[in-house]
This record gives sequence, structure tokens and C-alpha cells, in this order.
Amino acid sequence: MTSLPAAVAITAVTAAAVTGAVAMSARRVLLVVEIYGRSMEPALRAGDRVLVRRRDPARIRPGDVVVLAGVGPGAGLESSGKILIVKRAVAVAGDPVPPGFESFSEARVPPGRLLVLGDNPAESTDSRQWGFLPLDRVRGVVLRRMAL
Repeated sequence: MTSLPAAVAITAVTAAAVTGAVAMSARRVLLVVEIYGRSMEPALRAGDRVLVRRRDPARIRPGDVVVLAGVGPGAGLESSGKILIVKRAVAVAGDPVPPGFESFSEARVPPGRLLVLGDNPAESTDSRQWGFLPLDRVRGVVLRRMAL
């Protein structure tokens, strides 16, 4: 028969292991991203932290605020992927190209691509400059702003 202190120790170790497994699993599903810049104002401001849920990029819908990796600040896709960009999805594969993208020759978003736009277009570099972005650049969808 196990003594009471040993049973308590086993329970504590089991609880720690379960807590660690849950935390590791949550890191695969959730991440926290800090907002820099003004491109998503007024919805998100510099210094805000947002909770992001990793999601299959094929499930992105117009209106989702998405986190993208590997999108450079200049010409587009030259970044290493370590910089994360937060923008709003405005059109996904098969959707008509919305107003404001008149320079695009395609009438519809091609398969495996999406268009994103900052909520504050005057302060945003987005699909108007980058063009159609590959869905594999999407790292997740913003769930909510976190309390400071």
C-alpha cells in the first residue's frame, strides 16, 4: 500500500505533467502577437497584444483578421518568416477582386491565394502593394485583443 505522502507526490507529478502537456498543446494552437504600427487602427493599436488561433489557411474567410509570416515590408515576400504581419482578409480564392485593386488583371482571387488590407489604408502596406498572397503565409486568425 502507498503511503499518503507518496500518493500526494505522485498526484503532484501527474498534475505537473498534465499541465505541461496542456501548455505545450496550447502553444501549437495559440500564440500571442504584439501589434506595432498604425495599419490596423482603430481596431488594433500599437502596443496591443492579440490572441491568435492557428487555423487551416483554407478556412480563412473575408473579414478575418489574419497573422501572416514571410511577408516583407517592401516588395512583398522576401522576409524570412520571423516577422509577423497583422491584416484583414478582404478576399479569398474564388472571390471577386474588390474595389481598390483595379490594377489587378484577374477578376477573381486565384486558388491558394488571398488579398489582405489594413483597417487604416493610409498607414498600411498590404495586398495593394504585395498582390495576391499565398495561403501558406497565414499563421492564424486573431481571436481577441488581450487585456494589458
